[in-house]
Amino acid sequence: MRNITLYLDVDGVVCPFGATGDTPWGTGWRLANAGLLEVAYAGQLVDGLNQLSRAPGVRFVWLTSWEDMAAEYLCPAIGLAGSRWPCLTAEGGGTGEGWWKLAALQEDLAASDPDGIVWIDDQLRYEEQAMGWAAFLGPRILTVSPDPRRGISPAELAAVSAFATKQLF
Repeated sequence: MRNITLYLDVDGVVCPFGATGDTPWGTGWRLANAGLLEVAYAGQLVDGLNQLSRAPGVRFVWLTSWEDMAAEYLCPAIGLAGSRWPCLTAEGGGTGEGWWKLAALQEDLAASDPDGIVWIDDQLRYEEQAMGWAAFLGPRILTVSPDPRRGISPAELAAVSAFATKQLF
């Protein structure tokens, strides 16, 4: 069995910016009050993430500017089973030069040493240093940078699920 860590952002990934029309799944956006603000999300995406989070050997980690508020407010509001997922923050090793998310992720990897990594963040495609580092890791990492106005698409979730549940032998 593989040991996979999935790093998940919120804004532009689970909850798109300015969502209009239908979701990538062809249904209407659901709206929820996440304590501090109203968020839009696709119910099918939440269902898919919940299913994947129950897969053996898959560890989800919050890597978002929401920090611990993702677990506290977002999860109960949209029905995402992430209230107990660890959360990386901009504090500690994630400060200083460069993108704090790359530094925080690298620090977590040093401590957890998974077989594979999935990193989902709408900003990722614009972060040259992060993409260069990911290219160095090769097939050990899957990066997904969704359209921030749509969030994770069905094809992107399918690719994540296939990568995360792929058998070594």
